[in-house]
Amino acid sequence: MKILKNYGSMFGKFHKSLLFIQLLVALLSVGIEIDHVQAQERRTKVRISNAGFTITALPLLAAKDWGVFSANGLDVELIVVSPPIAAAALAQGDIDYVAGVGPASVAATLSGLASRAIWFSSDRISYWLQAPAQYKTLPELKGKKIAISGGVGGTNHVALLIALEKSGANPKDYVMVGIPGQQIQVFYSLESGFVDAALLSPPVTFGAARKGYSKIMDVGSMVEMPGGGLTSMIKTIQSKPAEVKRVIHALQVAKDEVRKSKPKTVELIIRILKMDKEAASETYDAFQTTLSPTGIPNRAGIENLVRSLQAQGRFTDRKISFTEVADDRLATEVAKELGYKIP
Repeated sequence: MKILKNYGSMFGKFHKSLLFIQLLVALLSVGIEIDHVQAQERRTKVRISNAGFTITALPLLAAKDWGVFSANGLDVELIVVSPPIAAAALAQGDIDYVAGVGPASVAATLSGLASRAIWFSSDRISYWLQAPAQYKTLPELKGKKIAISGGVGGTNHVALLIALEKSGANPKDYVMVGIPGQQIQVFYSLESGFVDAALLSPPVTFGAARKGYSKIMDVGSMVEMPGGGLTSMIKTIQSKPAEVKRVIHALQVAKDEVRKSKPKTVELIIRILKMDKEAASETYDAFQTTLSPTGIPNRAGIENLVRSLQAQGRFTDRKISFTEVADDRLATEVAKELGYKIP
């Protein structure tokens, strides 16, 4: 009986210990869950707009999809809106950043919006001037119609003008035709014979090449002009420099990962941008050559954007300085912290 009593006593102690352990595990689980919720709450909520999820938005999409924003303490919401709406939303505080630096964002700044370009994704754009196989050289296109997406004065139009001048050609010898819609519509205008040549970007360039269209000129390689980037209000730069640096840091790290890891990036392009594997691979190869190494806004790119607006007859009555449009200080700080050599 004594032995049974001892066993009973031991069992009672064991049972109490087991209950204690279960209670401790439960409390720890609750604590972990609370810490996770608090960590989520501690992340800074940030809203970033983009005109469309295209190849130029790849670092932005990678930063979100690969958890780089989260790793930098940011809870980022990506919103697709047109540039005019984005400018209004930025002014009203409905969004925090515009994921882009281009004619629309620069025009908004020069029109009075207290904003600045603060980071470049690419410092070159990827565009080829392509034409049917019977055309081999630029002089053969004199007097011919060249299709461009959008209208006169857009980024690609001005880039083409600059490239023509650098090639020794007179832009007035060519007829520019604005085609509304996406790049595929521009290509359709070429295929139909409505125009004689077209300024195309990946992946449409590769499809055109496979159909026998000649590559007359690599416009993007000849012109410094940003493709993608980040624009913010001046008050955000001044009042939240630590947050701005975290956003820039996340985008720069994601961009570096894009550059280093082709398989991982191609998978992202296939999944999010809905391309087939061949097109995704070719697009990646072209895109990664346009990426800005440091992300620091450069003066040549900004000058060409201003020129694109003045080609439309806008802001021609004043000399526009780099600092009126861009603020490169925080991007420079981030680049230094990441170990880049700054010229």
